Amino acid sequence: MYIIPALVTGAIAYLFFKEHVENENNRRTFLMHKELQKESFPLRLQAYERLTLFLERIVPAKLLLRVNPTSSSKEDYESLLIASIEQEMEHNLSQQIYVSDACWNVINASKNATIQLIRKATLLEKTDSANKLREVLLTEMIEGHPPSHAGLSYIRDEVSKLF
Repeated sequence: MYIIPALVTGAIAYLFFKEHVENENNRRTFLMHKELQKESFPLRLQAYERLTLFLERIVPAKLLLRVNPTSSSKEDYESLLIASIEQEMEHNLSQQIYVSDACWNVINASKNATIQLIRKATLLEKTDSANKLREVLLTEMIEGHPPSHAGLSYIRDEVSKLF
C-alpha cells in the first residue's frame, strides 16, 4: 500500500519531465528553423531576381538585340541563339535550390519553349538567312507573347506569397 502513492508520483513526474523535454526540443527546433529562414530569405529573393533577369534576357526580342549573327547562315544563327540561352541557363542552375520545384519547372518550360520558337522559325521556308530569321522572330513577338512571360508571372505569384 505504501508503494502505490510513490509509483503514482513517480509516473506523474516521469510524464511531466518527458513532456517538458519534448516541448523544449520543439522550441529549440522552432527557434533554429526561424533563424535559418531569416538568413535564407535574402538568398531566396536574390534567386528570384536572378531567374527574373534570366527570363527577361531570353525574350527573343531582347536576345536578338544582344546576339548578332556572325554569318548569313540561318542554322549558324539558330545555334548561336540557342547556345546563348543555354549559357544563360547554366549561369543560373544553382538558383533552383532556393525556389520551389514547380517554379523551376515553369522556368525550364519557358526556356524550352523559347528554344522551340527559334527552331520553328528556322524551319519556315520563308526563312532563308540569319537576317530573315531575326525578322520572322520579331514578327512573331509582335503578334504574341514570348514564352518567358508565363515564367515571369509564376515568379511574381510565388514571391507575393512570401510576403
